[in-house]
Amino acid sequence: MSAEGAKRPSRDADSSTFKREGERAEGAKRPSREADSSTVRRDGLTTGSGLPLLPTMGVGSYASPAWLVAAREKIRDQSFGPQDVDETLEDATRIAVADQIEAGLDVLSDGEMRRQRFVYEMFDRLGGLQRVPPLRRVGVPGYDMAPHFVTTGSVEAPGGLGIVSELELLRRLAPGHALKVALPGPLTFGQAIEPAAGYPAGAAGAAALLDDLVGLVRAELLALAAAGADYLQLDEPGLTMSVSGMSLGEAASAITRALDGVPGRIAVHVCFGNNAGRPNAERSLARLLPAMQQIRCGQLVLEFANRQMAELGLLRELSRSHEIAAGVVDVKSFYQETSEDVAERIRQVLEVVPPERLTVTADCGFSALPRWLARAKMRALVDGARLVRRELGQA
Repeated sequence: MSAEGAKRPSRDADSSTFKREGERAEGAKRPSREADSSTVRRDGLTTGSGLPLLPTMGVGSYASPAWLVAAREKIRDQSFGPQDVDETLEDATRIAVADQIEAGLDVLSDGEMRRQRFVYEMFDRLGGLQRVPPLRRVGVPGYDMAPHFVTTGSVEAPGGLGIVSELELLRRLAPGHALKVALPGPLTFGQAIEPAAGYPAGAAGAAALLDDLVGLVRAELLALAAAGADYLQLDEPGLTMSVSGMSLGEAASAITRALDGVPGRIAVHVCFGNNAGRPNAERSLARLLPAMQQIRCGQLVLEFANRQMAELGLLRELSRSHEIAAGVVDVKSFYQETSEDVAERIRQVLEVVPPERLTVTADCGFSALPRWLARAKMRALVDGARLVRRELGQA
């Protein structure tokens, strides 16, 4: 797709979609699409946000500095006091935010430095759980080493999940920037928990546990919205694998229930897993298409780069009901993309998604990469987006 010949896909006008700053060159026609009144839209980000066309962002987690990895060992063996822990994690968050600003990302996260692998520390905030020791402890890292639990009673989060305090720190460290807060969804929590005490046997117990997890995730989302968050993201690799034998339609319904009544812009990140850079599910979006269409949210955040940009054609239909954040940087590979690599991937996405409905991002969080490589990939993401903006007539 050449600079001179670049064309924008078109759609019929949808009055519920807000324009991004500078989204069209002078004289360019407005892309349009037929309005879909059955779709619940939560698209607050572009209202007065000053974001450019094709805004850039990370998915959520960021690469840990080497000293933080060493410090976590001290935290685990309780060599650090509470003040030491807070200082360490705040300093790590400062670095994550500074690296994103330096790279030029348009939407920032806190890098999830207070968590490990985006979800593991969250289980410490849940009551009614007992950890089950992994059967394998030696060798390469894998999903069979991840935390697993059985219930000892009803699962609750009486003090919340702690993400409101993460938002407060992020807001203090990045004033004047567009911000996003991500948290695990109910399916992702549920895949690590086996219902036992406190729940009925069989499918009824699994359904009751999921109801509890939906409730505590929704409560955290509402607390974040009340604290001023206007761009929230549920991370749901759990959608890509069977959780307690439920159907994909049932899984999508659980996600939608967790989002019910939550104001602001809502995104759902669907990926195939990224533990130590490895997936944990069949990497096909086609089988998930009906479920993703069922999720009532404003944006879907999907991985493409590590799958060689396969199945982009599905986005023609998905982008009618949801905005798309497309993964155009591969976080599961040490290959260091150039800006042109990223630009070419964005051009491919633009063949099927209107530019005003597209955000560009990485396939997943940066937590499984060393920091030097995460920084390089973020710079390539930003520079690649700028190349395509110029081709579309944007500054």
